[in-house]
Amino acid sequence: MTATYIYDAVRTPFGRAAGALSGVRPDDLAATVMRASVERAGVDPARIADVIFGDANQAGEDNRNVARFGALLAGFPTSVTGTTVNRLCASSVEAVFQGSRAIEAGDAEVILAGGVESMSRAPFVVEKSPKPFPAGGNPTMWNTSIGWRMVNRKLPTHWTISNGESAEKIAREWGISREEQDAFAVRSHTRAAQAWADGVFDREIVQVEGVELARDEGIRDGSTVDKLAGLKPLFAEGGSVTAGNSSSINDGASAVLLGAEGAIDAEPLARITGRGTHGVDPDDFPIAPIEAANKALARAGRTWADVDVVELNEAFASQSLACLAGWPELDPEKLNIHGGALAMGHPLGASGGRIIGHAAHELARRGSGVAVAAICIGVGQGLAVVLER
Repeated sequence: MTATYIYDAVRTPFGRAAGALSGVRPDDLAATVMRASVERAGVDPARIADVIFGDANQAGEDNRNVARFGALLAGFPTSVTGTTVNRLCASSVEAVFQGSRAIEAGDAEVILAGGVESMSRAPFVVEKSPKPFPAGGNPTMWNTSIGWRMVNRKLPTHWTISNGESAEKIAREWGISREEQDAFAVRSHTRAAQAWADGVFDREIVQVEGVELARDEGIRDGSTVDKLAGLKPLFAEGGSVTAGNSSSINDGASAVLLGAEGAIDAEPLARITGRGTHGVDPDDFPIAPIEAANKALARAGRTWADVDVVELNEAFASQSLACLAGWPELDPEKLNIHGGALAMGHPLGASGGRIIGHAAHELARRGSGVAVAAICIGVGQGLAVVLER
């Protein structure tokens, strides 16, 4: 079985809801990173066996296989196929999983994986009536930007609470205080702002044509615990989860160029050595990455003692702190050394490509090492991948 290497990884800066990228269609965002990935690596796009892109919504301009439309808009030959996958917040991690498996199985030499999400442009949808011409009644309209809609009533109600309510539940059960959550959020903003100022992200960022967005739009310079302490809880009376210690609604795209050894005439950033998935009760989704990462490390033949860098998607501060508590062997200083989604944002389908891509670039910057990229998923799942260089 051949190994899978990451040859390059790019992403757009992430925009805030109704912000700088809100005027850009998701298929155009996808095309931006697709085009940049092959141009930077000097790869003839005709060599790409498949484009696999994640997208959590698929209810608006990203409907009907945004991967294929993105590839066409990127100018790839029509012979290059595309498929869109959906594992909600981990959709682009799933895209990397599927692409790496295809390479390892010998079905492909070069795969372009990644993901996209425009939460700003996610449409409102209306349930279709079973009758062609219903008489009376008002249909329910659903906002598809985030959260549950059209839930099957057969599911237990405690499983269908909002992600924010689950974050509150985890904070209570794991004894994570409001002060700890706010401090973690400040850490994320401070580190992200410093990393951007130091040019850390320069090698993985591609700008979107016609948009002025110098860096991730959600980073708050000068964020302090005292400032965050003034925000009200969002999901429970007297709760601890606020807008300040939660990720935001965002837009963006990411791409990860995968290939077999020697398939691309460039030095790889890193090699994929382990993958892991894990499921929990839907209302416990924040802690699913704990076992997903443990499984990925076991499959890579590694332990936490071997790990140099961890990229954990920060959906909520309580989720991130619970995962840290679930990895007692991990030095917290190795986690999200350049900040995370609390600062940079969480455009659902693109976030997995961001954390995998940044982990790969960080290993390349160091010259060697082991990295873990992990992400939680609404409805109770976690995914993780181990990279080595």
